[in-house]
Amino acid sequence: MEKFELLKGIAAPLEMINVDTDMIIPKQFLKTIKRSGLGKNLFHELRYDIQGNIKNDFVLNWDPYKQASILVAGDNFGCGSSREHAPWSLLDFGFKCIIAPSFADIFYNNCFKNGILPIRLDQKTVDVLMDQANQKKQLTINLKDQLIILEDGNTIEFQIDPFRKKCLLEGLDDIGLTLQKKEKIDQYEASLKNSHPWII
Repeated sequence: MEKFELLKGIAAPLEMINVDTDMIIPKQFLKTIKRSGLGKNLFHELRYDIQGNIKNDFVLNWDPYKQASILVAGDNFGCGSSREHAPWSLLDFGFKCIIAPSFADIFYNNCFKNGILPIRLDQKTVDVLMDQANQKKQLTINLKDQLIILEDGNTIEFQIDPFRKKCLLEGLDDIGLTLQKKEKIDQYEASLKNSHPWII
C-alpha cells in the first residue's frame, strides 16, 4: 500500500446522499479479484448510457474532474452491501481522499485498508468544500497535521484515529502490519516445530 502523506489535487463535487456501493461499482463488475482496472467502471450507470456512451451530465465526465483525486460527497456515502470493490474502483480512478458528513461503517473501514483517507466533517464544513469543488479549486490534504488547506490558504482541521493515521502514513495494510511481526512469527513457528513436530 502506498504511503499517504500530502495530497494536493482537484476536488470533485458529488452532491448526492446515500450513494451506495452498487452505485459506486455495479454488481456485474465484481467478478474480478484484481484491484486494478475497476476505475473505468466507477459510477458506471451515472457515467455511461445503456449503449456504453459517455454521458455529458455527470461530473466525473467533465474536465478537470476526470483527474480529481479528492471526492466531496453527501451524507451516508458507501452504504449498501459490503463490497471491497467499491474502494478499489475509487482508488483505481484516482481518488485518494473522500470527504463527507458520514460514511457507512464497512465502507469506511475498507477505505483505510486500501490506502484511501475518508474524512468526516459536519455538513456546514462539507458545504464549504463542496462550493470549492464546484469552483474547480484544488485542495491540499495534510494528513500529518490533520489539515485541509484551501487555495486561499484557509485551513480546516479534521479528526482521525491515531492508529489508522499511522497505518496510512506508513503505507501499512493488514498484510504490512502482519509482516512487521515477521521475526516473532518465525520464532514461534520454529519453537512450535521443535515442541510439536507432528503439527508442522
